[in-house]
Amino acid sequence: MKAVIYNLGCKVNKYECDCLVRMLEERGWEVSEKLERADVYIINTCAVTSEAERKSRQCVARCRKFNKDAKVAVMGCASQNNPAPFEGMEGVTYVTGVAGKESAAEMLFEKEVKISPLPMIFDGLTDPKPTRTRAFVKVQDGCDNFCSYCLIPYLRGRSRSRGIAECVRECEKLAGITKEIVLTGIDLSSYGKGSGESLASLITALDGLRCRIRLGSLEVGVISEEFLTACKNLYDFCPQFHLSLQSGSDKVLKDMNRHYTSEEYLAKAELIRRYFPRAGITTDLICGFPTEDEAEFERSLEFLKRVRFSRVHVFGYSVRTGTAAAKRYKPLDPHTVKARVARAEEAASRLAGEFISSLLGQELSVLFEEEDGEYTVGWSGEYIRCYCKGGGIDEEVQVRAISPFKDGVLCEIIK
Repeated sequence: MKAVIYNLGCKVNKYECDCLVRMLEERGWEVSEKLERADVYIINTCAVTSEAERKSRQCVARCRKFNKDAKVAVMGCASQNNPAPFEGMEGVTYVTGVAGKESAAEMLFEKEVKISPLPMIFDGLTDPKPTRTRAFVKVQDGCDNFCSYCLIPYLRGRSRSRGIAECVRECEKLAGITKEIVLTGIDLSSYGKGSGESLASLITALDGLRCRIRLGSLEVGVISEEFLTACKNLYDFCPQFHLSLQSGSDKVLKDMNRHYTSEEYLAKAELIRRYFPRAGITTDLICGFPTEDEAEFERSLEFLKRVRFSRVHVFGYSVRTGTAAAKRYKPLDPHTVKARVARAEEAASRLAGEFISSLLGQELSVLFEEEDGEYTVGWSGEYIRCYCKGGGIDEEVQVRAISPFKDGVLCEIIK
C-alpha cells in the first residue's frame, strides 16, 4: 500500500509530516511526499492566509485526480478553523485538526470527523524520519502573542514547550545521520515560557552536536547578548536570523499588536551583526494592513533599506475572520494591496542582490543538496543559494563566492 503525506504549511507542519512518514513506514507502507498516485493521501493543511485555506481545500481534488478511489485524510490548521468544507468532499474519510494528528496512521480507513480540544502541554507527534541533508525538530507549539491580523493562536493554542532533555535526545539521534538540524516552533522565541528554561539555554544544551544548527522564525524580544553568545558557541551555527517584522511603521506595528518599535527592531539587528557581521537577516513583511496609508507604507520600504535585509518574504494583508483586525478595520482596496506587494517585492529583490554582492570574494560554508544541470546546489549558512561545479550531495563544503548567478551566487570549491 502506498501513502502520500503532503504538507501545505510551515516548518512545524513539515516536522509533523516527517513523523507521520516514519510511523507509516514502520507499519510497512510505501510513503511519498510528492503528489502522485497512491492508495491514501494525508494532507496537513494551513490557514495562515485565506489563500492558504483555499489551496488546502483544492488539494483534496488534486489528490483524487491521481486516484479517484483513494482515501483522503485531512488535518491541520485549515480543518481546525473550519472542518465543514472538508467533511462533504468526496473521498475524504478522516478529518481532524491540530491535535490528534498521530491518530491518522490508525484512522486511514475510518470515516470520522474529530476536532479534539487544543492541548495545554506539549504533546503529539515526535521522532521524525531521519534525512541526510536537513531535519526539522519541533521544540515548541502554540502562540500567546495574538497579533491583530493572525488566527494562529486560536488554531494552535497557547504556547507550550518540549523539555530540553527530550529536545537534546532527538537532536542527538538525528545528528548521527543528518547534516543540518533546524529548530522550529510556532513561536520559537517563547521556548521555555513558564518553565524557567529559555531558547538560549536550549541552544547551550546543544553545543556538543557535530552538525549544522539553524533556527526557525524569531521575534525581536529573544535577541540578547546571552542568546547570541549561545549561538556563537555552537560547533556549526548557521548565521541566518529570520526576524519577524511585518511593518516598518510604528503606527501600523501598534495596530498589529506587535510589541516593539522600528527603532527597537533596528537595534536588535545591529546587535546580531556585532556577533555575526555577515549574518543573513531575513524577514516577513505584510503590505496593505487596513491602517497602512501611503506614508506608512513608504516608511516600511525605507526601513527595509535601513536594516539591509538579505531576504524579505512579502505578503498582502489577508482578512482572517475572528481576529481583532477583522473586527476593527475595513480592508483596503485589493488593487492598492496588490500594487504595494509589487513595490515591496522590487525593494526586496534589490536588497537580496546587495547582500549577495557583499559576499563576493568571501568564503562560505555550503551544504549541497541537489543538482541543477552541471551545478551542485545548496544553501550557505547565511541562507544564500550557492551553485558550484563539483561537490557531492549531502556534503558540507567550503566555497568562495564568485559572482551573482540565477537566484543566488556562483561559487568555486576551495581546495
